[in-house]
Amino acid sequence: MLRIHRSRRSLSRLSNIVRPFCTTQVSANPPKENVLSPSTTLINDQTPPVPPTDPTAKTPLNFLKFALFGALAGASVAGCYATYAYSLEEVDQKTKAFRASVNYAVGDNAPSLDKFQGLLYTAAMTVPAKAIELYLDLRSKIEEQVQGYTEPSSEKLLPDLHPLEQHVFTLVLDLNETLVYSDWKRERGWRTFKRPGVDDFLEHLAQFYEIVLYSDQPSMYVDPIMERLDTKGCIRYKLSRSDTKYHNGIHYRVRLKAKLGLVWFGLAVASIEDNGHALKSSLQPENCVPVKPWKQEADDTALVDLIPFLEYVARHRPADIRPVLASYQGRDIATEFIERSKEHQRRMLEQKQHGFFSRR
Repeated sequence: MLRIHRSRRSLSRLSNIVRPFCTTQVSANPPKENVLSPSTTLINDQTPPVPPTDPTAKTPLNFLKFALFGALAGASVAGCYATYAYSLEEVDQKTKAFRASVNYAVGDNAPSLDKFQGLLYTAAMTVPAKAIELYLDLRSKIEEQVQGYTEPSSEKLLPDLHPLEQHVFTLVLDLNETLVYSDWKRERGWRTFKRPGVDDFLEHLAQFYEIVLYSDQPSMYVDPIMERLDTKGCIRYKLSRSDTKYHNGIHYRVRLKAKLGLVWFGLAVASIEDNGHALKSSLQPENCVPVKPWKQEADDTALVDLIPFLEYVARHRPADIRPVLASYQGRDIATEFIERSKEHQRRMLEQKQHGFFSRR
């Protein structure tokens, strides 16, 4: 009994101790806790400050960067100027001695100071010399690619004449607006028209000239027109855009060289602008016979009117055609030639009459 009584007293005391913790009432004055402020936490958790760097430590690196940038800029400017002012052969010739000086050799018996100076010179000049060689190599490859588009496809555009035809002149005929006219309309596309008298012109002059057709258009444009234009085979050869020299946005007719010299003893019939100036695309305007461009005028007779003059030149074969054409400068060749022919016939008739009366 005594044990039971003691155990009950112990349980009652324990219940009195636990009851305050199990009550549902909230205390009005909760116990204050010792909480650290956020600032205290940040200060305690902050990493130690990094010591300031010395600004003078980056000076050599910055100087090296600026020096490298300046060297590259200077090399670029020098390369651009050399490309603009000198040809590839001139640059190669002017820098040959400098590039050869890199192979500076000092004899075995030379003093150590001379050997050291030679080593320093070779090391200092190797980079510029290699840069020049790289520039020459790159420029050579670029110019080879550019020449494929700007230079004619072949240095010799026309084959040599037969030995029995060495006296024959070459007559180069411009295609566009001289022999034909191409017109485009939305409803039908491109159409090409033949100039009046072109068939008689080609057929008659083929007896006296080596006729060559020229156009600054691609071959895919010239070939179909030539097949329909020259049904009787009067035109021997054709020259298209691939046979021209491209410069400043213009496809120039190249100089056709004679077999025995630089003078081309031939004629080129080409249309001119309305202001009377010869075509800018000719590199040999002194050999050109200007013709008014044809734009579908039905009453045009320019080609037929030129036949007498061109036949006269072919029959008499002047040593140089340029002075002959220069005498017609500023005049219509066909009209002027007829007037000169009439004047010549009148003088010949007067001489015959004067000789007849003098004998009597």
